[in-house]
Amino acid sequence: MSTGRAPRSRWSLRAPRAVDTWMDRPLASFHLVVTVAAMLTTLGVVMVLSASSVEAYAEDGSAYTMFTRQVIFAVVGVVAFVVALRLPIRVIRAWSFPLFVVSVVLLVLVLIPGIGTVAQGTRGWFMIGGVGLQPSEISKVTFAVWGAHLLASRRAERADLKGLLIPLVPAAMVIFGLIVLQPDLGTTVALGIILMALLWFAGLPLKWFVSIVGGLFVAAVVLAMTAGYRSARVTQWLDPGNDPQGAGYQSRQALYSLADGGVFGLGLGQSRAKWSYLPNAHNDFIFAIIGEELGLVGCVAVIGLFGLLVFTGLRIAARVPDPFMKILVATFTVWILAQAAINIGYVVGLLPVTGLQLPLVSAGGTSTAITLLVLGLLANISRHEPEAVAALASGHDGKVGRLLRLPVPQPYSPVEAQRARLQGRGAAGPVRAPARSAPQPAGARGDRSGRARSAETRADRSRAGQPRAGKPRADRARTAQPAAAQARTARPRAAVPHDPGSPERRRRR
Repeated sequence: MSTGRAPRSRWSLRAPRAVDTWMDRPLASFHLVVTVAAMLTTLGVVMVLSASSVEAYAEDGSAYTMFTRQVIFAVVGVVAFVVALRLPIRVIRAWSFPLFVVSVVLLVLVLIPGIGTVAQGTRGWFMIGGVGLQPSEISKVTFAVWGAHLLASRRAERADLKGLLIPLVPAAMVIFGLIVLQPDLGTTVALGIILMALLWFAGLPLKWFVSIVGGLFVAAVVLAMTAGYRSARVTQWLDPGNDPQGAGYQSRQALYSLADGGVFGLGLGQSRAKWSYLPNAHNDFIFAIIGEELGLVGCVAVIGLFGLLVFTGLRIAARVPDPFMKILVATFTVWILAQAAINIGYVVGLLPVTGLQLPLVSAGGTSTAITLLVLGLLANISRHEPEAVAALASGHDGKVGRLLRLPVPQPYSPVEAQRARLQGRGAAGPVRAPARSAPQPAGARGDRSGRARSAETRADRSRAGQPRAGKPRADRARTAQPAAAQARTARPRAAVPHDPGSPERRRRR
């Protein structure tokens, strides 16, 4: 009996120990971000090929049109990932506000007829050489980076409530208004989530946070009920059987696809719903195709990858010492989690359809490239954990670091952080430097070595018979005494601080 139980107890202890040992490695967070990004990108490219092949063949005569476009943007995203991985944090902070202004200008230009293009019911695209560019996706990243820089600077200044909310909230309202004019409710919801994450991790008081959340929720409900197609989606969600062949057709077909997949799925490429039964199968509802072809196992694996990414992001935010990095990583993590949860939620029928894509998995060139850029920033910040900085400084940079020749990050320094705040202040107003205390003499700074050197100098002078400055008579009297008398009368003299207000100096007086 004992021999049967021993292997189970060893295995039950060995696996967690192995995981804990690996997670204790200095670059564990960095490797997790890179691994999850590679796996989700690969899965997305494969599933886009499977889900879009029928529709692409019907439109262009080639089953690889959408797949080729997705691969191109994935390559662009990988380049953006590497660039973000090599950028110094001070450069990111310095350019945060100019890039935010550029993204706002792009949101204005895309609304002008003849410049912006209408696609999928929204005027939110630039068509460049047949390739669509969506500026609203760019605005998510620039707003998050600038907001994290602004709030980190205000926290360092110990700003009041007004300093936390202005100019961040007014700038967010400008972006919301420009995106609502497109109109694009899904991107507006995503930007609202980014704003809430920024304010929450910056330490906004709870009552104000709840008030702003309530206001944004009311605004989202009003926007959802003011347009015909949006109100039809909400009505269908509240009553799924109301219009099964109209507004509820897409959601119903997605549930059929998930049900057909069962536990292990029909097999990769064997979906029936993609044969013109499920609209937007390669984009908004690609999770339904994953459930049909890969089954419950594939769906759980996708959710597990996003869960691992969220765990890694929060782990990085808890470990890095820089407040800017903390706020930015936590905000990016909440944004990716919320967008994935909303997409999966409306595919399975728990939420009304909003049009948000599944990050890195759904077809969407700009979204894929921007998400990889965000993950590159997360991987960059993960290398600034104190243990990672120490390991990289000692030459343990790993295979990925040696392959990409990544620069060694600098340890966190409040002085350098203050300099980064001053360089990237932008429209945040003048950044007040922390008050400096008046310069003090070396003996009053708590420098024990300075006091010891002063005592040794005085002792050397007394032994050598040199008169001390300011007390010539007393020193001559002490030198004229015999050595034996000096030995009897001399007492050990403690080092007196140079600060005139110290208790020791007052007693000497």
